[in-house]
Amino acid sequence: MSDIEDVDLLVIGGGKAGKSLAMDRARAGWQVAMVERDKIGGTCINVACIPTKSLVGSARALLDARGAGTMGVEVEGEPRISLERLREHKESVVGGMVAAHTTMFPASGMDFLMGTARFTGERTVEVALNDGGTRVLRGRDVVVNTGTTPAVPPVEGIEAAGVWNSESILHLEKIPESMIVLGGGYVGCEFASMFAVFGTKVILLQGRDQILPREDPDVAADVADALTAQGVELRLGARARAVRRGAGSVVVTLEDGSEVQAEELLVATGRVPVTGGLGLDAAGVELTDKGFVAVDNHLRTSAHHVWAVGDVAGSPQFTHASWHDFRVLKKLLTGGEAVTDGRLVPYTVFTTPELARVGLTETQARERGHDVRVARIDVAAIPRAKTLHETTGSWKAVVDAATDQILGVALFGPGSGEVVTAVQMAMLGGLTYQQVRDAVITHPTMGEGLNLLLDALGD
Repeated sequence: MSDIEDVDLLVIGGGKAGKSLAMDRARAGWQVAMVERDKIGGTCINVACIPTKSLVGSARALLDARGAGTMGVEVEGEPRISLERLREHKESVVGGMVAAHTTMFPASGMDFLMGTARFTGERTVEVALNDGGTRVLRGRDVVVNTGTTPAVPPVEGIEAAGVWNSESILHLEKIPESMIVLGGGYVGCEFASMFAVFGTKVILLQGRDQILPREDPDVAADVADALTAQGVELRLGARARAVRRGAGSVVVTLEDGSEVQAEELLVATGRVPVTGGLGLDAAGVELTDKGFVAVDNHLRTSAHHVWAVGDVAGSPQFTHASWHDFRVLKKLLTGGEAVTDGRLVPYTVFTTPELARVGLTETQARERGHDVRVARIDVAAIPRAKTLHETTGSWKAVVDAATDQILGVALFGPGSGEVVTAVQMAMLGGLTYQQVRDAVITHPTMGEGLNLLLDALGD
């Protein structure tokens, strides 16, 4: 075995939290080593947020071109997608960010290793380097940041059928004429919306009785209506029993015995933690019953001076949550105090239009015993939406009737991912709904819709 190399900080996996901490501590003079198996910059940049949202941008640009006439702009010919240029667009965004990280990592002073790490003992890993050879590293502090990977549901024949998942679909080998999306969560809805706009006939199979099962039924229904209007065929309560690939198509057999057929199948049924092969037992690191690394509210694992951050630690599966994990752990490692309790984590589902959420749903608020008041408006009531001819959607706010505090919002409409930050700041600042309602907000902007939404509650 190679000689053990001791470092101040050893990071396994270069996701948002891990890479940020590694660069920060290296710049501060710590001896830092970071091991990444195959994705320079992490999952978000390579196969998740950045490439998918780049393609969402393409879909929206296509819709804008199709609607140019309504805005008084003449466009010659029918706007269409060029697969080659679509691929170039996505790769230019991803490639540029990967190249930036390739420069940033060594510039920070860290020792960046491309390879696969496996624990061999307490705070010690053996790294099989991608270009050959091994190194053995031991950290004074060790951070596990290996993320998650697309889940494969227990459906007969699915692994042999050569289906797509949310990562492999991004290779963009073709725009299929038809596609089945298995799963009606955030990822499934985003891809269904995107490919429907591209011109694919999309059939979305959802085992539950609504898409986006974490959302209030009325909010999920509004998103479902928008998807249907884009041409997506929604089949609720449809559970897959078996999958097989035929001649030029994929056939899904449902539990009721019926069959659904399309050119391709995208599996979007969640993600599972990447812990296999890490040798966590050798390090004394325990897992939860769902396979995530078990951590407390300080991101500490069961092993002394071993931490876990990001998706693999069960944090909300958003890059911005991982970014906050970095902030928490940096404080802890530099003598400060921070916890992950009580975080107000917003998110956006990038369908077209998009659904932005922060805080409690109406269902959650009632389950927690709040006496609530609920406000709803159609996006069509917001002047800015009218000027854009983008009036699909609705906004919803949930307020505590006793305190007038905003408990949460669901904003479904254009620009909602930007507007939700204003609500998040108001909630963090403890503002009442009246204070937000009466704020002087620029006209005409989508943010002005908060005046209208909260005015629906009255005094």
